[in-house]
Amino acid sequence: MEGTSTRQFRNICVFCGSQPGKNGDFVDAANNLGKVLAERKLHLIYGGGSLGLMGCISTAALVGGSQVLGIIPQALARGNLTGKTVGEVQHVFSMHERIANMLSHANAFIALPGGLGTLEEIFQIASWAHLNLHKKPIGLLNVNNFFDELFLFLDKAVECQFISQAARKIFVSASTANELLDKLKTFVYEPDAVLTQIDWTVGESKKRKLDLTLRL
Repeated sequence: MEGTSTRQFRNICVFCGSQPGKNGDFVDAANNLGKVLAERKLHLIYGGGSLGLMGCISTAALVGGSQVLGIIPQALARGNLTGKTVGEVQHVFSMHERIANMLSHANAFIALPGGLGTLEEIFQIASWAHLNLHKKPIGLLNVNNFFDELFLFLDKAVECQFISQAARKIFVSASTANELLDKLKTFVYEPDAVLTQIDWTVGESKKRKLDLTLRL
């Protein structure tokens, strides 16, 4: 749902394809999003490299004056498989560590069109929101109605009672960068009441005690 308060963003994590897509509209949308982030004095976090839409948005944001951080697993960075990362680079060991670091650094998430990796990132960060691990908004930039069928799938999952109405509302969408960012700034997610009872600090507390015992 949308609330009356307005969030103050600094860092936006963008998920998108390492391919440019079939027509120029996807590239134009990525370039424009990077430009808009810079105009709004927002910084970009992305998956590293310089290929496809990832290269477009990171270059546009950096040229516009944004700080850019690419977080990329070492295995992907080797051999120039993904091209040179634009801006600062942070190497990690695994895909899980990459998205965990993205979550740590970002205030909000935006997905542009992309492939399997982009879909994985969208749903992983959304499932973490659903499980009350974070309350950061997630927006899909619906370029040329790219995500329409995904929304239909989500609606079908709600109809079949595999996804709750609350979880469906995690996803914010718009067809332009400025409209999407405005929506994200006023978005307030209300999680399922049952899931708010989950205490994710319990395991961490036990782990810290175990680590202390081992060091002693």
